[in-house]
Amino acid sequence: MVWISSDIHDTTTIDSKYAKDPKGWHGTFVYKADDQEEREFYVASHGYTSGKEDFTLKEATHTPEKQNRTPRGHGCLDIHLRNVLVKLPSSFDRFSVDQLYEQYGEPETIPITRTDGKPLPPNIPSKAVLPLYLGQNAEEFLLSDARVLLGDFGEAFAPDFDARKGEDCHIPLAMRPPETRFEPQTTLLYSADIWSLATAIWEILGMKAIFSSEVTTVDELTCQQIDVLGSMLLKWWELWEERSQFFDNTGHPKESRYVWPPISKAFEDYVQEYRRKLGVGEFGEDEKAAILDLMCRMLAFQPKDRPTAKEVLQSEWMVKWVLPDLERHSLVEVGNLT
Repeated sequence: MVWISSDIHDTTTIDSKYAKDPKGWHGTFVYKADDQEEREFYVASHGYTSGKEDFTLKEATHTPEKQNRTPRGHGCLDIHLRNVLVKLPSSFDRFSVDQLYEQYGEPETIPITRTDGKPLPPNIPSKAVLPLYLGQNAEEFLLSDARVLLGDFGEAFAPDFDARKGEDCHIPLAMRPPETRFEPQTTLLYSADIWSLATAIWEILGMKAIFSSEVTTVDELTCQQIDVLGSMLLKWWELWEERSQFFDNTGHPKESRYVWPPISKAFEDYVQEYRRKLGVGEFGEDEKAAILDLMCRMLAFQPKDRPTAKEVLQSEWMVKWVLPDLERHSLVEVGNLT
């Protein structure tokens, strides 16, 4: 399970260390997030937590809308599922080293060796410490646990103040909007976030990404996008030199390759089927239609045809299902806590 923070907030440095090499001084800093009382979050997660999706989806769409109208906010947030963290409880900070080891065990180390068998240089440690796993099953995760942090601002920027071109987009390939490939010299806009947000929402709902992370080339990704969403812009199609590897002269998929299911079939296979198997409840026909309508609009090939974050929040699915369910489940959880 992974989570995304909606707010770009101040942080407090709790430790730092400097080292010098031939290129100069370099600093390493340890930060603790500012624990603001009022903070809005959005979540992207694998797994099923009945009711948690409603919190996730409402806040997921609230975030880009909020950032797009906040001067200090980063409009393009590099939305994907690898750059997010769940905030640890405050009690974690009060552990002594001995208490930490008692609770979670001694650090696990692995030796560091060179592939050529030669001795390590003096600046390389002989062992590496493996990260401590603090994961939690989705079924055990509560709305009250949903205090989340965005952990990487390396690709985030504000389009109004810092123009970036499509070729400068380095988010994971499967979440990358198509204009970054076919219009690499065009400035990235907020609509790029809407595309990435749609891929994140899809993964919240199901157990498979709408565009597979197993694709290894931009051509394979483009092929999958067309299979799932239908014909792309004609000018992009004509620019795509490798299209003959995947499609014949009439634009139909070649018989020799795997054809990805269209979005409606993908929803049935990647979302509904898994929900039935796990007994968490599938979406009814009306809600399914509203979800697919929103996904298709957010995943429009033409960036200007995608809705704004505000329009996503005002969509039929959000208004009729997500927001009411969020309120209902929030009240139930508060009641259980009291």
